[in-house]
Amino acid sequence: MNRKTLVLPAVMGLLTAPVLAACGTEGSGAGGGDAIVVGTTDQFVAGGDAPAPLDPAYAYDTGAWNVLRQTVQTLMHVPRGGGEPVPEAASRCLFTDKESESYRCTLRDGLTFSDGTPVSADDVKFSIERVLDINSDNGAAGLLSNIDTIEVKDDKELVFHLGTPDATFPYKLSTPVAGILSRDAYDGKKLREGFEVDGSGPYTLTTETSGDRLVKAVFTKNPGYKGDLKLRNDKVELRSFPDAEAMGKALESGQIDMMARVMSPEQIKDLTESPKEGIELSEMPGLEIRYLGFNTKDPSVKDKAVRQAMAAVIDRGQIASKVYGATAEPLYSLIPSSIAGHTNSFFNRYGEPSRANAAAILDDAGITTPVKLSLHYTTDRYGPGTAKEFAALRDQLNAGKLFDVSIQGTEWSKYRPAQKRGDYAVYGLGWFPDFPDPDNYIAPFLDKDNFLNTPYVSTAARNQLIPESRRQADRSAASAPFDKLQDIVADEVPVLPLWQGKQYVAARSDITGVEWTLNSSSDLQLWELARGTA
Repeated sequence: MNRKTLVLPAVMGLLTAPVLAACGTEGSGAGGGDAIVVGTTDQFVAGGDAPAPLDPAYAYDTGAWNVLRQTVQTLMHVPRGGGEPVPEAASRCLFTDKESESYRCTLRDGLTFSDGTPVSADDVKFSIERVLDINSDNGAAGLLSNIDTIEVKDDKELVFHLGTPDATFPYKLSTPVAGILSRDAYDGKKLREGFEVDGSGPYTLTTETSGDRLVKAVFTKNPGYKGDLKLRNDKVELRSFPDAEAMGKALESGQIDMMARVMSPEQIKDLTESPKEGIELSEMPGLEIRYLGFNTKDPSVKDKAVRQAMAAVIDRGQIASKVYGATAEPLYSLIPSSIAGHTNSFFNRYGEPSRANAAAILDDAGITTPVKLSLHYTTDRYGPGTAKEFAALRDQLNAGKLFDVSIQGTEWSKYRPAQKRGDYAVYGLGWFPDFPDPDNYIAPFLDKDNFLNTPYVSTAARNQLIPESRRQADRSAASAPFDKLQDIVADEVPVLPLWQGKQYVAARSDITGVEWTLNSSSDLQLWELARGTA
């Protein structure tokens, strides 16, 4: 995010203006009382290729981070309305040089893990070096890979020496990847399997499982917590549902107090047009994007002309309006339009969807048509709209007879490992930013140790443009390298952006603090919730 301007003005405008719909009155906001129950369609599975879904050294998805945000502390955190990171487990953090290469933090007094063990600077060093040593293929370590050394001054003070200047580093220390762990509870060289989490965060965690799945996470106020967050409740339950329909029925029947991710477009439309008594729909700023990724070594898409032709013919506007309605809008760059630095690189290069343009691209490259492709998507990660979206993509690509496309859906627990292995030539994913800075829409896809584990490499991006962008403390001054990076993506098409979306939460009307429950990265902030009086 910004270092001086720190949260982009466009984002700030969104963050301060949540929208509420439906009926009910705001409660008193008093904490305590029965547990507040929150529903999610996120699925948590431990085993096989993902034995440690809640280990900070592995976890790199919104669902897992929604658990870790409540239970592990980070040195810094982004405040409720967005903006520059502020100290959380730290009492103070700052760059000590003009080049943004040396970052010093001092811990708060009296920090303890939930078992009463004191938290020291050595624990912070251990936790972050553990992420780098384990270097999971899930991509989490990439956020911290620029750390050269960590110097511990005493029990409370440490200095991060970075390999290259990085003005976004305070934001990276705000993510669960940099969560502070006890050396007594975690092995420094291997992942902690299962669903246990031990930290010094605002809540302690107990879980209910069914086989290898977590079905309920219970967060109980940590009496020993010392940090910047203010808790408005004593207990919150997070329950996992198989789909949005089941979650919606649970809300209407009163089994849960709030449903978060992922509501279906139909539910959002229904609650907007036909409000239900006692239920409120909240629209919140969202920086989610959806895109197609490519295994650029696969013979079917190895030639960039195939990827370019797809970019030329896909009608993003139709996908957004037909499948998602008012909840999405077409996207022509990896960086969404609500983030400073966005350019419409794909539209500038390919214009309106055109079969003729796509045919010319394929013909010039000597590609025989129709190009046979299989598009893969996950059935249970992003809501019920995903299957409809990929059916629409298939129909668009096949309509011009340039492509022969089939689609295949797979459960996330199998889908993500297969995608990382390179099993899919073309696959759909969503991205919820770790922090709302243009860097976080570029580096996870183009930098080394990237989230996609992609074989695609842009030397200009990795060695020149990404480092150049990170030198700018004033993030608005980084627009030139980001312009070039977006143009590289539009030309090479290692990923193909499709749309960006809003985010919604529905809650019973006696629950207060709902408007602050999701930040712009779609992370749950359950400490904001309270039970009031209707």
